[in-house]
Amino acid sequence: MKIKELPDFDRPREKLEKLGPKALSNLELIAVLLGKGTRAKDVYQLSKEVLECVENDFEKLNFTTLMRINGLGKTHACQILAAFELSQRYLFQDGIKIQNASDVYKLASDLKEKKQEYFVTLTLDGAARLIQKRVVFIGTLNQSLVHPREVFADAIADRAAGVICVHNHPSGNIQPSREDIAVTKKLVEAGKIIGIRIMDHVIIGKTTYFSFQAGGLLNNGEH
Repeated sequence: MKIKELPDFDRPREKLEKLGPKALSNLELIAVLLGKGTRAKDVYQLSKEVLECVENDFEKLNFTTLMRINGLGKTHACQILAAFELSQRYLFQDGIKIQNASDVYKLASDLKEKKQEYFVTLTLDGAARLIQKRVVFIGTLNQSLVHPREVFADAIADRAAGVICVHNHPSGNIQPSREDIAVTKKLVEAGKIIGIRIMDHVIIGKTTYFSFQAGGLLNNGEH
């Protein structure tokens, strides 16, 4: 049934207004996000295709994937991704404590299948609870590209006590390169000046990880 054929009380927006979001199905929630369909597709039909895309592989959901849905459009794709990202950030933020590199590996497991290198920061409060997870840089790690200001600007805004750096090696080899070590040393020294500690730098591989802290490389950046 098309949305226009539904009685007012059973339309997603009206239902949300009267009963709250928990009363809506996943399809209806997406329909609220989209607002309207196109000439060719009713909002329910479009929402159904979005929902199938989400359910098939939520972890790999991105702008390119959503744009494959005929009629969705850039604005709707951005609205969906923004809504999902915001909800995930608050879910991640709720009491997650980072106790070791294994916790980091679980939290950054989405990096395992990336074809490019992603440099991510986890900002932490004084009790080692996660404040925020952010992508800082995409591409091969390089001292001139990963600058301390990009890493610490958000940490300062978060009033973070510490930062954990994370990046992936698409090759699967988790051993740190000379550039990895140089970048880490630079960030550690900058952190000492700013007063925000680099707690660890974790390299994510296909099935395992490498921790600079556990490997004894965090203080001086040398083997």
